[in-house]
Amino acid sequence: MDSEALPPQDPEVGAEEARRRRPVFNLPPVLMATLGLLIGIFIVQSLLPPALLSRFLFTFGFIPVRYVVPLSQQGPEWLWTPVTYSLLHGNVEHIVFNGLWLMAFGAPVVRRIGAARYLVFWILSSTASAFLHAVLNWGEVTLLIGASGVVSALMGAACRFAFPTGRSTLAAHHNPRLSVVASLRSRTVLVFILFWFLTNLLIAFGVPLIGDGSQAVAWDAHIGGFLFGFLLFTPFDKPRVRT
Repeated sequence: MDSEALPPQDPEVGAEEARRRRPVFNLPPVLMATLGLLIGIFIVQSLLPPALLSRFLFTFGFIPVRYVVPLSQQGPEWLWTPVTYSLLHGNVEHIVFNGLWLMAFGAPVVRRIGAARYLVFWILSSTASAFLHAVLNWGEVTLLIGASGVVSALMGAACRFAFPTGRSTLAAHHNPRLSVVASLRSRTVLVFILFWFLTNLLIAFGVPLIGDGSQAVAWDAHIGGFLFGFLLFTPFDKPRVRT
């Protein structure tokens, strides 16, 4: 049988075909699982009657006053609530807003550090966010819920590598990690950080920026998470292979 010579394929045509075949939501599996978990928990919350919902939020939400009351006079909720509060959301707008930012900033961080380190990052950044909230609201009977503290930590971590530098054509998660000082010397990173802190300071002074202005926003938890991700990202980062 005679063989037929095929014309060489145009690289641009091949690249265009690859883009068409790329999934619309090209997210790491662990991030998809996180979004599924957040949505599933929110659906369960929505189906609970008011009395049971209050008990649910008390059991899994973060309440600063718990750390003033002697542990012998309360249940074990103080142990897990610094993490479980980050899995709860108050309304549809709350979970949609956090979900969108989680996809945007979580994807490059997960691709860079991997699933296992991402899970540890979630636990510790959630705890760091709750810690600063507790310090600034010591002894208060306030309820903290939502993943925004962790999302803020992912934003802080992304500032260390994900923003474009020079003319690099690498995917964001392949960029070299910048030191804290080098990150602050990047105009793009510095503008992002200043804008981020400005919006949270406006929220702190009661200026509603989005959604229902009557709902309290835990700006302090946002800041606690962002500082954790920005300052303490290095231990989570995988060693880069030099070629």
